[in-house]
Amino acid sequence: MRLLPLVGATFFMVAGGPYGLEDVIGKAGYGMALVLLLGIPLVWSLPTSLMVGELASAIPAEGGFYAWVRRALGPFWGFQEAWLSLAASVFDMAIYPVIFATYLGKLDPDLTAGWRGLAWKLAVVAGCAAWNLRGAKSVGTGSVWLGVALMSPFAMIVGLGFFHGLGHSAGGLGALLVHGSGLGVTDFAGAVSVCLWNYMGWDNASTVAQEVDDPERTYPRAMLMAAGLVALTYALPLAAVAIGGIPAEAFETGAWVNAARTLGGTGWLGAGLALAVVAGGTINGAGMFNALMLSYTRLPFALAEDGLAPKVLLKRTRTGVPWVAVLVCGVGWALALGMSFERLISIDLVLYGASLVLEFVALVVLRVREPELTRPFRVPGGMAGAVLAGIGPTALIGYALWAARGEQVAGIPALGFAAVVGVSGVGVYWLARWLGR
Repeated sequence: MRLLPLVGATFFMVAGGPYGLEDVIGKAGYGMALVLLLGIPLVWSLPTSLMVGELASAIPAEGGFYAWVRRALGPFWGFQEAWLSLAASVFDMAIYPVIFATYLGKLDPDLTAGWRGLAWKLAVVAGCAAWNLRGAKSVGTGSVWLGVALMSPFAMIVGLGFFHGLGHSAGGLGALLVHGSGLGVTDFAGAVSVCLWNYMGWDNASTVAQEVDDPERTYPRAMLMAAGLVALTYALPLAAVAIGGIPAEAFETGAWVNAARTLGGTGWLGAGLALAVVAGGTINGAGMFNALMLSYTRLPFALAEDGLAPKVLLKRTRTGVPWVAVLVCGVGWALALGMSFERLISIDLVLYGASLVLEFVALVVLRVREPELTRPFRVPGGMAGAVLAGIGPTALIGYALWAARGEQVAGIPALGFAAVVGVSGVGVYWLARWLGR
């Protein structure tokens, strides 16, 4: 993978377009939602992308963040890093085939009625596995074209929104941002959690470092370019529907379809634009699953290299794809489709947040233990900059977990459930060591 395909893959690992922002608007109103979408990247995305840029360019190893933590803190903590990420994937990866089927059903409900819905979800898993077997370059290049197709209707929405706003008698964007179209901040903590969820995944692209051309130079540039791209694809459509006069209270899951129909009018333009947004939803689900499969499947391979997973996971195709790991993970996620998962943001934040904190700790520890390590790119500010980079993301994770303290999953606190899943990695590590011997 070269620079642009890596940017495309990272875009889908993190965002996949504005889908999912509806709850931010509904919970916070236009003004606060825009503040969060532009402000959180400075505290969350930028420090994380800088950290990934330094460590991925200094240690371009297969397994990415697993290799960084292992090198800095030892095999036990390296395994916990991989375990937390793979455990989170069980909850996370079940979401995207559901998104695909949900939007496909909007085209024609009969397409996903009854057993057809599960068949389409399984088709997404199988199709993405086949695509991944073609290699990282194919996934990255495909992500670029999928991103262009997905964002095309939103480019039209942005243009129409600002065009409508030119004649808005209430003062256009300024008035809507100030007054929130009659909707104030109803759930600030929930809006923050959804924003963090929509900006998660910057480190996922690091796991394919050995399949990236000139990773020392490519990763830092790709991370910064992707961070800017994601922020724009979030903020511009939000600003456009605000200035276009669409009430914030109208936003809930799937509201982009209605926004397209409203801005496009009652004729063929509105109907066609709404249809394109629906099609983009299917691309969002399949594209995110495809890119994340590329990332997660390199973790079992890296664990097998270190004797912490079965050696059969080391089998590769002639192009270097760990095909057994791809198939095993694909089967595991396909089995998870039969479970009743919601978008469990609090569980994702516990597991992903713990792994992210370990990565920032590894950044600092490696600065201390290996000051002579060749670092083609560095987090600015010396040692102080490396320490400060982790403070913002850690604080946001802590706030999101505090805000989610009352959520329940299967009758128990969601945070407690996630903690049990995370801590079980300790036992799995010693079992893996024993089986390895």
